[in-house]
Amino acid sequence: MTDETRDRFVFDRCEIVLDRRELLRDGTPQQVEPQVFDLICLLVRAGGRVVSHDELIAEIWGGRIVSDAAISARISAARAAIGDDGTSQRLIRTVPRRGFRFVGEIAAIPPSQPQPVPVPPPEQHIHFCRSRDGTRIAWATTGNGQALVKAGTWLTHLEHDWQSPIWQPFLARLQKGFAVTRYDQRGNGLSDWEAGDLSLDRFVEDLEAVVDAAGLDRFVLYGTSQGAPISVAYAARHPDRVARLILHGGYAQGRLMRSEPAERATGEAVQTLIRLNWGKPGTAFLKSFAASFLPEGDKAQIDSLAELQRLTTSPANAARLREAVDRFDVVDLLVGVACPTLVVHAREDGVHPLDQGRRLAAGIPGAELMTLDAANHVLVPQEPGWEAFFSRLEAFAGEPRPEG
Repeated sequence: MTDETRDRFVFDRCEIVLDRRELLRDGTPQQVEPQVFDLICLLVRAGGRVVSHDELIAEIWGGRIVSDAAISARISAARAAIGDDGTSQRLIRTVPRRGFRFVGEIAAIPPSQPQPVPVPPPEQHIHFCRSRDGTRIAWATTGNGQALVKAGTWLTHLEHDWQSPIWQPFLARLQKGFAVTRYDQRGNGLSDWEAGDLSLDRFVEDLEAVVDAAGLDRFVLYGTSQGAPISVAYAARHPDRVARLILHGGYAQGRLMRSEPAERATGEAVQTLIRLNWGKPGTAFLKSFAASFLPEGDKAQIDSLAELQRLTTSPANAARLREAVDRFDVVDLLVGVACPTLVVHAREDGVHPLDQGRRLAAGIPGAELMTLDAANHVLVPQEPGWEAFFSRLEAFAGEPRPEG
């Protein structure tokens, strides 16, 4: 029986259940980060041979540049998860200058039948509305609770999002507390790809059209990445409709509007790379994109990026969208935001620097800044800040509006 046909491995006091991505120790499920789980599986599947540093980096980090300290930290976490340690090395042994080797005795259990049925995505009804210039915008609402609108960004697709290892966990967690209305922005997903005007005003009008089509009078507005300046502009224009504003990983000035020459030059170079390499797996561009967008993502999340790019928009559209959002500038609009505002930003965000989060919080009267000890631009479940973010978001959305 080959490793590919096995769905469970038993060793020492542990059991790995591959189809559930579950690690049991003494029969008790262990809380293991996805990347650490993948690392344990790689070593166990190797069947006693040495797994080199290069193979580790290729399989677990998608070939990205990784420090020795990061590898050591993941090996240490893997050992702790299965009851091993760096001193005894009963199960995972370090082979100096070569790599690591699993030395535990493994018993394989053949696949059981029938296989578990995947959990279906939530029922959603996709609708279309027209923005002021006639562009068709696709939108949907899922979940129950307080109304929350997620401003559009690129790299979304109303249907595919529920199969994406990047977006599905976030959306599933978000809709536990909210009735979430989201939409594919123009040039993206199920909305019209042939959108001529990509100015900030047109994006704000798309948000206005979705809010009106959904029949929402007052709601929480959540803007992440490029959705943050769109949300700022909408909130300043419609203070009567936005009850609370959450800005996550956003910016006040796009790359081409900032004073730093290096950021402007990087923005222009990336546009060229997008036109040539968008949606192509295994390219240096995709690895670079993952390194900034999701540097601490697991293998499944990183591998999904190429498909996500390909499904959501064309290379030409992606380059146009990137240039357009790099020209957003809402600095002068910040003072006009009257609703309570929470600004959330990862300390090591490689897409939009923390300084842009500070500018948003400093410019909006009374805004709160929450920093996450993370590097990912997109929040994913394996991050320590995952639950802290959602707890604060839900508490903030439910706080009574201050008087005055």
